[in-house]
This record gives sequence, structure tokens and C-alpha cells, in this order.
Amino acid sequence: MNPSPSEITPQRLWLDRRQLLALTGAALAGPGAAASAPALTADDITPREAATRHNNYYEFSPDKAAVWTLAEEFRTTPWTVTVDGEVERPRRFDLDDLLRRFPQEDRIYRLRCVEGWSMVVPWRGFPLATLLKLVAPTSRARHVQFISVLRPSEMVGQRRPMLDWPYTEALRIDEAMHPLTLVATGLYGSALPPQNGAPLRLAVPWKYGFKSPKAVTHIRLVEQPPVTTWMQAAPSEYGFFGNVNPEVPHPRWSQRRELRLGELAKRPTLPFNGYAAEVASLYAGMDLARHF
Repeated sequence: MNPSPSEITPQRLWLDRRQLLALTGAALAGPGAAASAPALTADDITPREAATRHNNYYEFSPDKAAVWTLAEEFRTTPWTVTVDGEVERPRRFDLDDLLRRFPQEDRIYRLRCVEGWSMVVPWRGFPLATLLKLVAPTSRARHVQFISVLRPSEMVGQRRPMLDWPYTEALRIDEAMHPLTLVATGLYGSALPPQNGAPLRLAVPWKYGFKSPKAVTHIRLVEQPPVTTWMQAAPSEYGFFGNVNPEVPHPRWSQRRELRLGELAKRPTLPFNGYAAEVASLYAGMDLARHF
């Protein structure tokens, strides 16, 4: 006998329970284990509809509310990801092979857009470090470049010269190897929908959202820092690092506060998006106002 609608636990409550168990488990494991475990956020999770219908994805449209409908017919299978460059064992992976090879983890991360809005998303995926270790970076691998798919037949935004397609982003190798850096394959307990970057994207919670490329098809390890898409399009507005820093304003607005999707009032923006305890040491001695 099928349960009545009133007997089904809403997904939001199920996720909140999973979040509580994850946080409790880290605490019970002891101080050492909790310190090394991936950080989770105790914030309220953004409603799924808000997170999947408010999307910055210029490959489809600059209109955030239109992306989810324009992306409905985007094909995510078959899909391959090439990992090469300064590695000892370059590989081309089929998506199914990646999912079988790397156990999937559930992590709840904040996401903060450089435009001043934010959300809290329960991602599913695996640490990027596990993939990079498999291909064995050489001593010359100082940066990791990510290249998104180029498919203007389905991504109508790529038919316009709005940006230099395909979309590219990059991290320093130590940022890429950090345990918080996630190759995201799902969210809210399900596979990624096309509008959120299916079939795989990056989730780097201490950086602005533009540092999390979507629909990645190529990962290249290189020695010199690559020029990324937004650095090329607007170098005075988008630097290489893209770390969330409320003390450095955007040229056209302040970054001190943000509006969480689903809320009415703005809240203060936290340094490194609230993950300073985990990642601030990566930037020791750097001028974070200059390296934005």
C-alpha cells in the first residue's frame, strides 16, 4: 500500500536530519578526526527549487530564471573527462568509470556569488584530490585548469560572443588538492540537473561561485597560472584567486553583505565564506586585497 502524501518526509527535513547526523558523527569521532573532516555548515539548507531555478550559467543565458528551462534538453550522456598535462599517467575517464572508481560523499557547503547572493547546497561527489593523485602530477604541476564543454547546438548562450568559449577556470595545485575541493556529481540526494552543471562540476566553498566550473570535460595540469574566462573578460573585476573577501569590494558594489536565497534580509559575508579555519593557511603572507 502506497503511503499518503502526509506520511512522506519532506526532502528538506530528511536533509536536515542527515546534516545533524554528519555533524554529530564528526564530533563523536574525537577532536583529531573532527579537525581533519571536511567542513559542513550548520546553516539552513536552501530550498531545492530555489537552488535549481536560480542559476548563473552563461552558456545558456545571462537570465538566471531562464537557465533551468533552456537546459532541459542538454545531453549529459555519454560523457568523458580527459586529465592530462603535467601528469605521469594521463587518462580519459568515462563518467560511469569515475562514479564507480570514487566513492560518493554528501557534503553541505555554502555557495556565495560575487554578485552578492548566496545559498547552502547539499552536494554529492568526491574529492578532486583523489582524481589528481590517480594521474600522478609531476613536480612542474603548479596549477590545475578546468575546461567546460563547448556545445553551441544545445547551449544557446554559446552562440553569442558574450564570453570567450569554452568556459575555463583554474586553481593552484594546493587549492585543488585541498580536501574541501569537491568534484560534484549530485545535489539534494540526486544527480546534478543540467542547469546546475551536470554531469559534473566543481564545488570550492571558500571561493566565489565563478570559480566552480560546470559541465567539465577537460582537466589540465600546468606550470604557469592560466588566464581564466572572467579574468580575460573583466580583469579589473575578477582576479585569479576569487576567494570570498568581504573587505575587498567589487568595483561596482560592496561585498560586505549577501542575500541568501529564500531570505528577506541580508547577512554579513564571512571571510573565505566561513571556511577560514580550513583554508586561510593556504594564503599566509599574501596580500588578499591585491590577490583578489
